[in-house]
Amino acid sequence: MVHAISLPPGAFGGPYVDQLFTGSLNPDEHPFFAEIAPLRVAAHFLVNRAGLVTQYVAVSRRAWHAGVSQWRGRQRCNDFSVGVELEGDERTPFAPIQYVRLAQLFRTLQTGLPQLRDDGLAGHEHIAPGRKWDPGPMFDWTRLQQALSCAETRNDWPILW
Repeated sequence: MVHAISLPPGAFGGPYVDQLFTGSLNPDEHPFFAEIAPLRVAAHFLVNRAGLVTQYVAVSRRAWHAGVSQWRGRQRCNDFSVGVELEGDERTPFAPIQYVRLAQLFRTLQTGLPQLRDDGLAGHEHIAPGRKWDPGPMFDWTRLQQALSCAETRNDWPILW
């Protein structure tokens, strides 16, 4: 599942996404953080604006990224999906390197999770329509498909399976 995140909203960089996903976000650092600090959420991976890929949860474990969701008739997408957050928002185009890294990550994950060949990629907006907007209108699905067509498996990422 492809997501988008920026903390605080509309801002990129900084330690806040890491802090949210590790349960250490200080609610006093920004008014928005007071609303979300109690949440216990994490994606399996984050691809930041520079293309750096960070893993938070082993792929074999459930990450709390989807919430109330459904994909192809299956409920509770956290139980069977891999969540990848892209640093971004609904107003800013994603960086070209993010598409490259997302495609490489997907191809690499397919080597260890053959079911991804059938399940494919979906956005949070597709599994929770009306509730979630991301990755949103600035995410170019055609560009991702193009990146996937030339992406190769990476063997140098130390993925926690």
